[in-house]
Amino acid sequence: MAMPPKPWPTGLVEQPEPLVRRVLAPNPSPYTYTGTQTYIVGAEHEVAVIDPGPAEDDHLDAIIAALGDAKVTAIMCTHTHRDHSPAAKPLAKRKGAPVVGCAPLVLEVDGPRSDEAFDTTYEPDRVLEDGEQMTGPGWTLTAVHTPGHTSNHLCFALEESGALFTGDHVMGWSTSVVIPPDGDMGDYMKSLDKLYTREDSVYYAAHGAPITKPRQLVRGMIGHRRQRENQILRLLGEEATNIEKLVPLMYKNLDPRLTGAAGMSVKAHLIDLERRGIVSRLEEKGHLEDIWQTA
Repeated sequence: MAMPPKPWPTGLVEQPEPLVRRVLAPNPSPYTYTGTQTYIVGAEHEVAVIDPGPAEDDHLDAIIAALGDAKVTAIMCTHTHRDHSPAAKPLAKRKGAPVVGCAPLVLEVDGPRSDEAFDTTYEPDRVLEDGEQMTGPGWTLTAVHTPGHTSNHLCFALEESGALFTGDHVMGWSTSVVIPPDGDMGDYMKSLDKLYTREDSVYYAAHGAPITKPRQLVRGMIGHRRQRENQILRLLGEEATNIEKLVPLMYKNLDPRLTGAAGMSVKAHLIDLERRGIVSRLEEKGHLEDIWQTA
């Protein structure tokens, strides 16, 4: 999806509904769209902050200004990519608030980094399990475990309004990148199925506009991933090949900056198909990259 025209509301406070405010961070990119959106939940003097974003002074100052005199009950992170959680520690120090939400995670990837790296500074005071809640005056946030994009990914459901803060698991402007070894396509698909069974009224993603028809979007995303899977199987049915050759056949007119991410998503599909016994790797000497074939 093309970028919306500027000016973007970077640093400004927007209020999509009575219990929710958001502040856009100044970190636009091919992976973050117009930037990471930090959400403030609560209408009284006790609030939660979801995905505080990158540790950039301008963004921290904008969050502090938006908070005013409110007490921060919890700083809640959906996952620990570096466009989501690094501001948690400095914000916690300035507001005296606990960091709550996803588990810490630091991994070395098995290929070139093509998404945001993991945050090594993230140290939660409390890790939320699936179904656990944080509460404040007039608001309740429930953790919804949604691994796939990362193994530690959580969404947060605002019980009073039916909103779901989806982090990077579901976004309206793009499909989520799934990068092995931590990103897992099988888990991602199960998490999409999990959201499809829910009755959320709106999704607030970390990037992009609110999603007002969430189940319709999730159904489309499940279908899109199944199409990618079928595309891989069709191409491998024609010829055993590697990921480098699959990507240009599968992604037409791809932004060159996204080639690495596309390749890793293809790899995530292949690993999932391999686990299910549908594809396998050819063991041939002299190949620098795995050659895949239908089983």
